[in-house]
Amino acid sequence: MALPAQQGPTGAFIAASWVALIAGALTYLIGLWNAGMQLNEKGYYFTLLMYGLFAAVSLQKSVRDRSEAIPVSGLYFSLCWVSVLLAVGLLGVGLFNATLAPSEKGFYAMAFVLSLFAAVAVQKNVRDIAAIKGKDHAGSGEAG
Repeated sequence: MALPAQQGPTGAFIAASWVALIAGALTYLIGLWNAGMQLNEKGYYFTLLMYGLFAAVSLQKSVRDRSEAIPVSGLYFSLCWVSVLLAVGLLGVGLFNATLAPSEKGFYAMAFVLSLFAAVAVQKNVRDIAAIKGKDHAGSGEAG
């Protein structure tokens, strides 16, 4: 009895994930570009976005690896969690202490969270598609 084929993410979900990532990151960066902040403040918020995106994708990969019984050291797994919490926490502290209007603070927070969520979704889609293609290629040379 043949197992059902693994179904990958739909085209709509893939597109929505990429649109959310681009929209979140781009609006955050455009807001940062247009902000009346000093350059060092802009650098702080830019670095937090990049660090947050990397940490979120790394955490998602680590969680997925563990769920698929791929070894991930406890130290690395813990560092991923600390990095995500640190990025979100540093953004919160920065926005709490910033001399921005509450609406601007909310704008940055929402664009940041959207970007992190979308980066995780995009990474999941990329991995799901690669897994399906890997199975397709692995199975193409087998005798039936």
